[in-house]
Amino acid sequence: MRSKPSVKRKIAPDPKFNSVRIAKLINYIMRGGKKTVAQKVVYDALDVISAKTKGDPLVVFEEALKNVSPQLEVKSRRIGGANYQIPMVVSSDRRLVLAYRWLINAAQTKKGKPMAQKLAEELIAAAKGEGEAVKKREDVHRMAEANRAFAHFA
Repeated sequence: MRSKPSVKRKIAPDPKFNSVRIAKLINYIMRGGKKTVAQKVVYDALDVISAKTKGDPLVVFEEALKNVSPQLEVKSRRIGGANYQIPMVVSSDRRLVLAYRWLINAAQTKKGKPMAQKLAEELIAAAKGEGEAVKKREDVHRMAEANRAFAHFA
């Protein structure tokens, strides 16, 4: 086991919007160290959002993150020879990680359009409280609610 926890690195805000959350999204989309490609995808998606909604894309992005972030999740725990799904409160860091992951996965599973277009559609849907990523959050919440009887094991 580690003697001390690893140090969290500070992420520099993105150059266009000066937002750390957008920079994090770019880093999650990035594949193989190609940051400029990921930036192009995210910035094009935000341009599509501003064109479709006629508003500030950062507001839509923040609303989407808020709607996708889970409050509870279940974790497996072995107690007395049986595995229990125990509902746990999600920490703020993990909440954002899961939100990004679900948004990106939901956009990637769609077919037939460029990634920027798919990401923009998923962000708009999530901001309205619809879409695959919000559905995933509701499934996780439903699972936690169903296993509420095991909360005393936490």
